[in-house]
Amino acid sequence: MSNILVGVTGGIACYKTAYLVREFIKKGHNVKVVMTKKAQQFVGHTTFEALSLNEVLRDDYTPAPISHIEHASWADICIIAPATANIIGKINAGIADNELLSTVLALSCPLVIAPAMNTNMYNNITVQENIKSLKNKGVKIINAESGLLACQTTGEGKMAEPSVIAEKVLNILNNKDDELQVENDILQGLNILITAGPRKEYIDPVRYITNKSSGKMGYALAEEAYKMGANVTLISGEVNIKSDLENIEYVTSAEDMYNAFLNHFNNADIIIMAAAVADYTPNHKQESKIKKNDESMQLMLSKTKDILLYAGQNKRLDQILVGFAAETDNMEEYAKSKLMKKNADIIAANDV
Repeated sequence: MSNILVGVTGGIACYKTAYLVREFIKKGHNVKVVMTKKAQQFVGHTTFEALSLNEVLRDDYTPAPISHIEHASWADICIIAPATANIIGKINAGIADNELLSTVLALSCPLVIAPAMNTNMYNNITVQENIKSLKNKGVKIINAESGLLACQTTGEGKMAEPSVIAEKVLNILNNKDDELQVENDILQGLNILITAGPRKEYIDPVRYITNKSSGKMGYALAEEAYKMGANVTLISGEVNIKSDLENIEYVTSAEDMYNAFLNHFNNADIIIMAAAVADYTPNHKQESKIKKNDESMQLMLSKTKDILLYAGQNKRLDQILVGFAAETDNMEEYAKSKLMKKNADIIAANDV
C-alpha cells in the first residue's frame, strides 16, 4: 500500500482524474488530492473527497498552515493529471503561486505529469522545451495521446487514459521505472502508420473475394508502437479484434485502403504494411445479387493499386517502409525480390 498524491489542474480532462483516483483506490492505495481553482470549475472537490475519503487541499481550503509540506512529506509519489501548459511551465520555472505548485516544490518523491491540452499548444516549441527540461530534471512524463479533443479537433494533446496512467505510476512505485522509460522513449513523438487485416472485393451485394488474414499482426504491432510512445494510426480491414487504440480507420476494399493511406502517408515517420491487400478486384460489381443460372460463371478481375509500391516510389529519405511477403514456396527468394522491387527498407517474410 502506497501514498499517492494526485494533482488536478484546470483542463477538461480532469473529469478522467476521478477514474484515475478510483483505479488507485481499487488497488488498495491511499490517495490525497490537491486541486487548483481552475480545476474546481470543471469538477467539484467533493467528488474527489468522496472517492479518496480524504479532504482535498485547495487554494481556498488549507487544513493546516503548512498543509502543502505535510502532503509533500506524506506522498510516496505524485501524479499531476491533467497537467496543463500553464502548470508545466510554472513547475519548470519553480513558481509556487498556488497550493499545488507549493506542494510540488516541497516533494522529495517522484513526480509524474500527464499533459493534456489543444494540439497547437502541445506542439508549441515552448511547451515542448518545458517538457524536455522537466524530463532532464527527473520528472516522469506520460505522453499525451492523439484523438478527438474537447475543442472538436483531432490531434495530439489528449490525456492518456486513467488505466494507462495508473499502470505507469505503479510501475515507477514498483521500481520498474528503467523498463518504463525505455519502453516509453524508443518511439516517442514518432508518427507510425500501420495497415492490418483483410480486404473485401465485392462481386455483388452478398459475395466478395477475400483472404485469410486475421489482422492480429498489424494490431499487435500497433499496440506495441503505442506502448513505446509513438503516435499510431491504424488502417484496418474488418476484423474480430477489440482495441483501445484511438486512431483506427476502418476500410473495406483495396481502393478504400489506398485512399485512407494517402491521407496519412506524408505525415508518417514509419510505415508498416501488415495488411493483406487484395491483388485483384472484380471489373464490375453487380448492383443486384447474381442468380445461380448456369453451371459455371466467368469473373473478370483487374489489378488493384499496389500501395506498397506507391509508398516505396514516393517515400522520403527520412521515412522507413516495412512490407510483408507471405509465400508458399521460395520464400526467401521472393521476399528479397519484393524488397528490391518495392523499394522497402524491411520485408518480413512469412512462410504460409
